[in-house]
Amino acid sequence: MLELILLRHAHAEAAATGQADMDRPLSAVGQAEAEAAGRWLRDNHLLPDRVICSPARRTRETLEAVLGQTGYVEQRLEERIYEAMPGSLINLVEQHGEVERLMLVGHNPGLEQLVALLHSGRTGEYRGMPPAGIAVLSVPAGAALEPGVATLTQFWWP
Repeated sequence: MLELILLRHAHAEAAATGQADMDRPLSAVGQAEAEAAGRWLRDNHLLPDRVICSPARRTRETLEAVLGQTGYVEQRLEERIYEAMPGSLINLVEQHGEVERLMLVGHNPGLEQLVALLHSGRTGEYRGMPPAGIAVLSVPAGAALEPGVATLTQFWWP
């Protein structure tokens, strides 16, 4: 069975004049949210085998705060997560098929649509991943990642 943990970045500062979206840092609230997310993952024994993270500053800072609570695991930055839609995220997950528990750290709307697609089979107007929100999906062993294949086993937000 594949366990997929999807973590949306925590609350970020608004972009300053001339600042690229990729460079937005976490706010003080976001830092606290990310630390809380890490504690929740640790306390629920949901430590990933590998983490794939968007290169955006706010996702990297979220991951750093989470791993400060859980302990460090294998991690990779992946440019394709930034602005990715569900199909691209599924392709990325499939490239890590040897991993039993994979965590993606990314952005909306891609993450929330991925949760909806894998769980219910459709994305629609789904809006369910608040900042630092975590969705845990279980996919049966050997099953292809396709609409409706996963079970949403846990959902948490600060």
